[in-house]
Amino acid sequence: MSKKLRAIIYVALLSTFIASATSCVNEDEPIEEHRGTITGTVTDGEGQPISDVEVTLAGIGEEEVSVTTGGDGTYSFENVTLKTRAVKFSKAGWLAVSVTVNPEKFDANRVATADMTMIFASAKIIGVITDAQSNNAGLEGVNVSVGVAGTVTSGSDGAFVLENLIVDTYTVTFTKANYKTVTRTVGKSDFVNGVATLEIGMGSNEILRGLTTADLLDADKWYYNEYRGGRNADVYPRWDWACNYMSALDFQGAWQEQNEGTTLQIRNNEEDRSNPADLNVFDSYVYGSKLITEENKILSLRLSTHNADEANPAYFGVQVVDLTAAQPTAVKVGENRTYGSGSYADFEFDLGEYVGKEVVIAIGIYRQSTGDYWKQLVLRAIRFADTKVENWDWLPGTEVIEGWKLTQETVRSTMPHTKNSFTGISPINGNRDNYVDAYRAWREVDHVAAEWFFVPLKKDPEVFPSEGYLIKTRNTPEVDTKVPEAYLYSKFSINAGSNQLTLSTRNFGDNFTYFKLTAIADDGTITHLDPKSTTADEASAAEDGCWKFKHGDGGAGNPEGYASFVYDLAQFNGQNVTLALGVYNGEAESGENKLVIHQIDLN
Repeated sequence: MSKKLRAIIYVALLSTFIASATSCVNEDEPIEEHRGTITGTVTDGEGQPISDVEVTLAGIGEEEVSVTTGGDGTYSFENVTLKTRAVKFSKAGWLAVSVTVNPEKFDANRVATADMTMIFASAKIIGVITDAQSNNAGLEGVNVSVGVAGTVTSGSDGAFVLENLIVDTYTVTFTKANYKTVTRTVGKSDFVNGVATLEIGMGSNEILRGLTTADLLDADKWYYNEYRGGRNADVYPRWDWACNYMSALDFQGAWQEQNEGTTLQIRNNEEDRSNPADLNVFDSYVYGSKLITEENKILSLRLSTHNADEANPAYFGVQVVDLTAAQPTAVKVGENRTYGSGSYADFEFDLGEYVGKEVVIAIGIYRQSTGDYWKQLVLRAIRFADTKVENWDWLPGTEVIEGWKLTQETVRSTMPHTKNSFTGISPINGNRDNYVDAYRAWREVDHVAAEWFFVPLKKDPEVFPSEGYLIKTRNTPEVDTKVPEAYLYSKFSINAGSNQLTLSTRNFGDNFTYFKLTAIADDGTITHLDPKSTTADEASAAEDGCWKFKHGDGGAGNPEGYASFVYDLAQFNGQNVTLALGVYNGEAESGENKLVIHQIDLN
């Protein structure tokens, strides 16, 4: 046999042997998984260990297991597969938290460290859930969730308690099979002595798109008679972007803040484009609760449109919900309106039928046909008076003080505010081209610009400085201690417990800032108020009821540094009084003198 033939036979036999050996391997035998350890230490905010914390390990396809921290705050999970896992930490009286451990977090020794700092949490959210389908009896079995902070289930009486929380802002979700999910926001100001209370109704019929009667009971108050939108200054400073806060209202559906105004749009998501026409239900809308009087019963809308013309106009209208009715429904005010032009026009709606009632008012755009998803209704102004308001005019009536543009009719028909603490610190910053998120964030913190009404008679404000919301003077030779450069106002029901106002403020530079707090009664009586005390570095009375001061301390990180001015309002006990806070040009050509509004409290 030749050497070449023997080599061929040898290779063939070797291949047969390898194939035979390979076939002996059990293909169903599992491949061994790598395993390791997850360990860590749980401490408080001062670095001290927390014992008896329940630590739970969870993962997709994995059984949950739990251990408890020892006296030194440590815990450990042994023999853990190296997969993505969630480690949850919970203990009564502490805020529940969690952390994710990925395979990459395991070191060369297959050990992953997941330390955690927990926050002591004694606050709670409590409440009762009722069933509109069963004569408002308590609704059992509702899942009440605040995300990672926890989920509870309502009892047979509809009661629930969410514990181990800190005083913060929460989105609370209420879910139950065959009931429309309800969502509520609880803000820091809703906690009283560490407890926030909610009353929730489920099972109500939808009144406005996506909102039930229970939702509308919590509608934002439209305290004032004018709301403005847009970011171009057609009549400076009144229509400057920094003065127009319509985007802080409650909008539903598709909307956007644009130069020309706040636009209500046909919903344009891919899944919405095939929606059928509906000229009875708004596609998108803005809404609020307002008391209607003889002096504000005419609603005027100043608006234009985008992507519409006379032949193919936008359809819009106003609907009112009277929540005192036996079966509340959305009722149209007159017929649907149409408009198709980029030029502004004014439309009026008569709300006289509702005089003496506080009702929910919705302004919206309708989908006129399937596929009609490009039209936009541009809201420039929403105004209430006893007659139609047109163009850029101020609200009509008799001025309470000459030059203030605030009328006695407006004062009388302004609604008393239901809140008593307001901040000037914006949680999000912005600028002329990007401020909507910031203005929307005002809703959660009771920002003074969203809760009071700003009147820029001669000068615009500074909206986002870290020291607070600034109203200021012009650098002008004109001296005037009777008519402010700008002011804010709001009405309050003054009683024991809410008859002291404290302004937390500061200014800048070496010049005095002149300001004044004025009380306006519903009968038109004017009272310029002197503070009963102040902590300002320099402060004294000036002309026409003004006060002037200098105080350069205070900031978002230094709240104790601000000056306080404290006012006694007890003389108005039992009355509704409109309070106006204004800045005045008390000295000629002295630059932009600024009044910083850090905080306003009534207590």
